Amino acid sequence: MGFRKPRNSVLGVELAGEVTAIGKEVKQFKLGDQVYAINGLSFGAHAQYICLSEEDPVALKPLNATYEEAAAIPFGGTTALYFLRKGNIKRGMNVLIYGASGAVGTAAVQLAKYFGAEVTGLCSTTNVEFAKSLGAEHVIDYMKEDFTKTSQRYDLILDAVGKVSKGQCRHLLAPNGTYVTVEGQGIARVTAKDLLLLKELMEAGEMQAVIDRRYALEQIQEAYRYVETGRKREMS
Repeated sequence: MGFRKPRNSVLGVELAGEVTAIGKEVKQFKLGDQVYAINGLSFGAHAQYICLSEEDPVALKPLNATYEEAAAIPFGGTTALYFLRKGNIKRGMNVLIYGASGAVGTAAVQLAKYFGAEVTGLCSTTNVEFAKSLGAEHVIDYMKEDFTKTSQRYDLILDAVGKVSKGQCRHLLAPNGTYVTVEGQGIARVTAKDLLLLKELMEAGEMQAVIDRRYALEQIQEAYRYVETGRKREMS
């Protein structure tokens, strides 16, 4: 994100931890609060400490979540929330989630269910049962079936990985149906209210964190190598 070198050499956009210091004007948080946050393109979350404004997307973490589980929620959760809203998600909709086993997709399946939609997830063979466990009523295994040839029509198609075009999906849309993708349609705008909603859903048992593998901070290079394989779900 810089011209001659990285603007911020410390990567990481989502985090969870304990408040160890506060500014004298801070009103919403106190020392010892357990919080989680998403720092977006400011990065800096892959560290022991980070400085945030109380105006940033930061909130008390879910009471029933560990720090690892809380840290696994903000990026996928807020991104899925943003694009589902962009697609005008409503109760009773028939929704297809392309990439239902990734960070955004796993959150999208759960959130679409929360909004009252009938959800079809699209993923690989190894993740079919996993997608069902998250709430997808129907699952298409792209390794065995060409989803573009289904006779089903969808009110909303969310490409959660940026790998399918609108042209490929147009004939799958119901009249007035909507296609949205995480690829090239802008960065999700996130607020603390979004984190509070995700917190409430986790505490109510309507949403769960998905963690594929765990890495210590000093293993961050190995973590990124795994992410770049394109096979990860979510990590902490």
